[in-house]
Amino acid sequence: MSPFDDLLTANAKYAETFEDSHLTGRAARGLAVVTCMDSRIDPLGLLGLKPGDAKILRNAGARVTDDVLRTLVLAVYLLGVERVLVMPHTDCGMSKVTDADVHELTQKSGVDTRSLEFHTVPDQDAALRHDLTRIRTTPFLPEDMPIAGAIYDVRTGKLLPIAIP
Repeated sequence: MSPFDDLLTANAKYAETFEDSHLTGRAARGLAVVTCMDSRIDPLGLLGLKPGDAKILRNAGARVTDDVLRTLVLAVYLLGVERVLVMPHTDCGMSKVTDADVHELTQKSGVDTRSLEFHTVPDQDAALRHDLTRIRTTPFLPEDMPIAGAIYDVRTGKLLPIAIP
């Protein structure tokens, strides 16, 4: 028995009623959402979207890393993205540790992670503003592309928009 049998069984059931074969790789609503990998977040559901509407980029802490910027460039120039929402969330594990904490924790298991940056979030508001600035000032994306930031509250399901100067 495989540790993935439950997933393959669920997929077989899903495929029986699959109706999205008509979708293209383009973002039908012109939207990219950068959010956290936290499993409590349903980006499509909480934003009133459906499959095919948006590009969803997920990582620990919803950080705008170099790889997220690379992906946004592809999304804008190849896949119809015209606007970006950066959406971290409350009660994020990345706001409860520092990079040093993660290095120490992994070292206890004999794993040296000092060559990695984890982009932990000691100040979520400041991190979000920094990440919005990264998108706004990168020379690789359109200067006039709309960007927004909002913090998703995992307890209420509501978004708190963050004003950016």
